[in-house]
Formats: sequence, structure tokens, C-alpha cells
Amino acid sequence: MNSEAKFYDAVRRGLLGPTLSPDEVSGCAAILSAMAAAPLAWTAYALATAYHETAHTMQPINEMGGDAYFFRMYDPQGNRPAVAAALGNTQRGDGALFHGRGYVQLTGRKNYALASSKLGVDLVGVPELALKDDIAAKVMRRGMQEGWFTGKRFADYLPGDGPASEGAYQQARRIINGQDRADGIAAYAVQFQNALLAGGWTP
Repeated sequence: MNSEAKFYDAVRRGLLGPTLSPDEVSGCAAILSAMAAAPLAWTAYALATAYHETAHTMQPINEMGGDAYFFRMYDPQGNRPAVAAALGNTQRGDGALFHGRGYVQLTGRKNYALASSKLGVDLVGVPELALKDDIAAKVMRRGMQEGWFTGKRFADYLPGDGPASEGAYQQARRIINGQDRADGIAAYAVQFQNALLAGGWTP
């Protein structure tokens, strides 16, 4: 049986210590819940990805920038109409409305609609729901499991049972963002993997 107390004891001595904030605990709990029954290595990499993408807070975040920036970057009338089209942004204001949110940045009307259909949550009507930790964690799991972000999936790089090597975690960065910061995130994943093992997650 998994022991979240032993898991938290382990992360308290490492990545999130020496004192865990309520936000860190609630964020980890949301991710562990969303990753229930997932392979050990997938869970460790989800935790590591969230740790990196949220500047170690374990809380879903808004993409940096304001409405003017989002208009330029993602709006059909902005500076990059081809990018807007690829994101499914068809209406003026979609760039700001569907800017990046979450543990991994869910961006664009098309991706909000995909997540809505998969999770049964109206993220198109209420995009701010992507900032709720339980929903953000589910988006991260489904997106990384099914290849929403780059076409690459957990199963392309990480084992379905047992621990993963640091090298495997380095390659798994391609699920989200090429090889950007791959080494550092891989090191985080190994630490989270060790904490999960300490907590009794199946090796």
C-alpha cells in the first residue's frame, strides 16, 4: 500500500524541504491522484514536470505575459496568424482568452476544446478552470499519456513498470518541449522516483 506520509517525508528532505507549504502538499496530492494506477516512472516524471514548469510551487500557473502579449502571439489578428490558426484561435480575443494555463501550458481554443471533451469539463466556457490543481493535473496526465503537446507520449520513453533511468527521463522531455532543460528535469524525476519508492509505490 502506498504511504503518502513517507513520500512527503522523502520530498521534505529533498526537492521541497525542509518545510512543505499547504500549496506544495495540495499540488502534489492533486498530481498523485490524477496519476493513480499509472506506472511509477510516469508519475515521477509528471511530478518533475510540474515542479519545473511552476517554478517549484507545485501550483498551476498562468503563462507569463499580459493581454497585449497574448494578442500578439496567439490572436488571429495578431503578429502570428499561422500560429493562431494552428491553435484553433478563430475569434478576436481568443489569444488572451485561451493563453497558457496549468501545470503544462494548455494553450489555444483547439486544445481547450480537446481537454474539455476528454475530461468532461467546460474549459472553453470557463478557461480559468485549467488553473484548478485537480483539473490541471488531469490535463497533464491525459496530455502526456496521449501526446497532446508534441505528439510524444509517456510510453515513447518511459517503462510501463519499474523505475526509469536518468537517461530515459532526459529523453522524456520531448513529450513537452524538445530537450529544453531536459537534464535538470531528469534529475528532479529521479528524486521524485526515489520519494515514490520510499512511499511504497510499486517499483
